[in-house]
Amino acid sequence: MMRSLFAGVSGLRNHQVRMDVIGNNVANVNTVAFKAGRVTFKEGFAQLLQGASRPPGDHGGINPIQVGLGMQIGSIDQMFVQGNIETTGANTDLAIQGDSFFVVAKGNEHYYTRSGNFQVDADGRLVSPTNGFVVQGKMYDNGKPIDGIQDIRLPFGQKTAASATANVNIAGNLDASAPLFTDGVGGAGDPTDPAHRALDVNKGAFVKTSMTVYDGLGTKHELKVDMWKTAADTWNWAVDQTDMLAAGVTNFSGDSGSFTFGNDGTITTPAPLPVISFDPPGTDTVAITLNPGVGVNGLSQFAGTSTVVLRDQDGYAAGTLQNFSIDRTGLITGAFTNGVNVSLAQIVLADFNNPGGLLRVGDNMYGVSGNSGGAVLGFALEGSQSFVTSGALEMSNVDLAQEFTSMIVAQRGFQANSRVITNSDEMLQEVVNLKR
Repeated sequence: MMRSLFAGVSGLRNHQVRMDVIGNNVANVNTVAFKAGRVTFKEGFAQLLQGASRPPGDHGGINPIQVGLGMQIGSIDQMFVQGNIETTGANTDLAIQGDSFFVVAKGNEHYYTRSGNFQVDADGRLVSPTNGFVVQGKMYDNGKPIDGIQDIRLPFGQKTAASATANVNIAGNLDASAPLFTDGVGGAGDPTDPAHRALDVNKGAFVKTSMTVYDGLGTKHELKVDMWKTAADTWNWAVDQTDMLAAGVTNFSGDSGSFTFGNDGTITTPAPLPVISFDPPGTDTVAITLNPGVGVNGLSQFAGTSTVVLRDQDGYAAGTLQNFSIDRTGLITGAFTNGVNVSLAQIVLADFNNPGGLLRVGDNMYGVSGNSGGAVLGFALEGSQSFVTSGALEMSNVDLAQEFTSMIVAQRGFQANSRVITNSDEMLQEVVNLKR
């Protein structure tokens, strides 16, 4: 039989494989995070008809004489090139920008995917909708990370415990041009006496500010602080206990003091910072550090209207999970009904030394092979250089123009090899006809 016949058959068979890969690429042109395949060929066996000979000295040597016996598949590569990002608006849709993979689990088996069209199932687990595999990451408990990688659960209705206020920040300005506090008839006046305050209120030497604070049960208390000017560089302050005493609060301490200011209008930082404590009914003592800040960004005394306020505090009541968002590091932050944002979980990413060595196992998933290397787990922009985009999906990286060009090349290669077979058959027919 003729060698060209079998060479043509190998060309037909392997160009068909190339067409199969091209067809699969085109079929998945709209598959989320699909990575296109590429076929390379290599020469098959070569039959040695005559070996090479060394130059004998008086003339040159002779090269070997070989006849090729066709071609074979060299490789079918996965092209892990970044796909374009498509905005979807769904906060559970995630796209990786970089070379990493999401980690999903089926029991104790881990798989890897670039497809981030995740959903929350009935148990609050973040899962892949194609097969229900659970997304892996680090969970948080009351905002603190838990060691280990596990299933990510985001059950709506979960609660965050109340937290007592520990810090209150004061901001704004106290009027440096205000007169000293008096009772309006020449006396020093008693700022805790409403009648005396009424006499002085129009002079600007008395300021009142308030803010809601919380105890350990999440009960609200209105912290009211009075301030009055007692010297050119000094303002005294005291907590107005009236309403809190009526609500059953007892044992006030550290509820008064003074703030002094330098010649440049900035506060002279108290050391230590004043601490207000009280005992609310039914729970532990609340100790609140009153922080007037430092420098021009802290409490100041410049000529002008007094604008001092209790700016913010860090306590909150108990709340229920209402919504969540995912940032570029994969950190999932829950928004609770009490207005508090708490870290719930962080999605883990996997990197491989050779991602092209991963095995495709269907459902947009990959498994580890002997040549992919083990998964190196990390978090976006920490252990991994990749980052996550929420509300978006990675599109297929199939280039239709390239695929159609490759299709023409594969078709012509198939056609040419079929012509070799046809011509070889005609030559064999001529050999058979010699007998006639």
